[in-house]
Amino acid sequence: MRKLSADPMLRHHDFRRFWLTTTIASFGEQISSLAIPLTAVLLLHATPAQMGTLIALQTLPFALFSLPAGVWLDRRSKYPVLLWSEFMFGCVLVVIPISYWLGLLSMHVLYTVGFMMGIGFVVGGSAAQVFLAQLVGREHLLDAQSKFAATDSMARLIGPGIAGMLVQVLTAPVAVLVNALSFLSSWWNLRYLRKRDPYPAPSNRHPFREMVDGIKMVKNHEVLWALAWGTALWQILFNGYLALQILFATRQLGMSPGVLGAAQTLGGFGVLVSSMLLKPLSRKFGSGRTILIGLGGTALAWMLLAMIPPTLFGSSLLSALAYGIVVFVFDCSAMLYFMPYLALRLKLTPDAFHGRMVSTMRFMTVAAAPLGALSAGWIAEHLGVRSGLIAIAVGGGLLTFGLIKASPLRDIRD
Repeated sequence: MRKLSADPMLRHHDFRRFWLTTTIASFGEQISSLAIPLTAVLLLHATPAQMGTLIALQTLPFALFSLPAGVWLDRRSKYPVLLWSEFMFGCVLVVIPISYWLGLLSMHVLYTVGFMMGIGFVVGGSAAQVFLAQLVGREHLLDAQSKFAATDSMARLIGPGIAGMLVQVLTAPVAVLVNALSFLSSWWNLRYLRKRDPYPAPSNRHPFREMVDGIKMVKNHEVLWALAWGTALWQILFNGYLALQILFATRQLGMSPGVLGAAQTLGGFGVLVSSMLLKPLSRKFGSGRTILIGLGGTALAWMLLAMIPPTLFGSSLLSALAYGIVVFVFDCSAMLYFMPYLALRLKLTPDAFHGRMVSTMRFMTVAAAPLGALSAGWIAEHLGVRSGLIAIAVGGGLLTFGLIKASPLRDIRD
């Protein structure tokens, strides 16, 4: 108890409540990340191309709205935006179970829900990142991110197993309903924060000029620019992976929702390990090299996934275990990539540019992501799901090599 009370972050009332909000949302997100694709694959018998379209529509709002959202956020208080986004998530997700019970569920309903969720992540996600920096200060950002990683690991340990059980016993739409309720409870908890970020001074500059200034700021900063183009290419590959992952597990490896949920829980151990490795790795190698280590690990995981046979040593259970180990490697590596990435870019950005920087980086890094999902769906449709995964793995290896050779990340010391 003394150790906990000595932690200034845990004595911070608003941080504890904000942490609780993100923890509740994390559990819900882990459920929906499995339940929504399984709704498409098992109930609607989605093709690889349709899965690619579903993932693409979830990321399309980043291309359409990121830049204007950044200017808009820099001109207003972030706290009300957080409230709106959490409430909106809950309301949008409820559409899936209601449509299912009314016999109206279709891929077009999932497309619409995915697109609306993407809008919420563009606006609400950017506001959350900026609000966190204002809440804890730049000097505590990495500490806050590591705490989020620890609780996210618990969500990854428990959430997929719950999702698999819910889908197996009560159907995927019921699992989505649980996620909707988690977002609504997050919204209710967030209402009791004491922190109210100040309303920025009004600006008489044209929004387009401010968007251009945000782009120029990122483009002219050597480290931010390297993070932008490197993460943009990674997001293309990652969204291709998202489009094929559930298809590969269910149709190539023959995993049931329950087994898939159990295997996905190993990702929680990966996130937990990353939360323990993040600080020592950053101290020893710096944020830049930690990012590169995480990037290389994700590429390795994609290659290992593509190599899993339907029956490893004649056992489908061993194939499921191998799948779980790959998820462990990927989630650990992805967190080692993104936690220092998120903290580093906020540290390097002046306060007045925080909203525009976050939205500009989101635009630059995710705008092309729909192409990854659509391309992976096309490859899987014509050449097979395994071929699509191999292409993603090769791309991940080339990207890691390129960032090591052509970016300043390996030289950054905190």
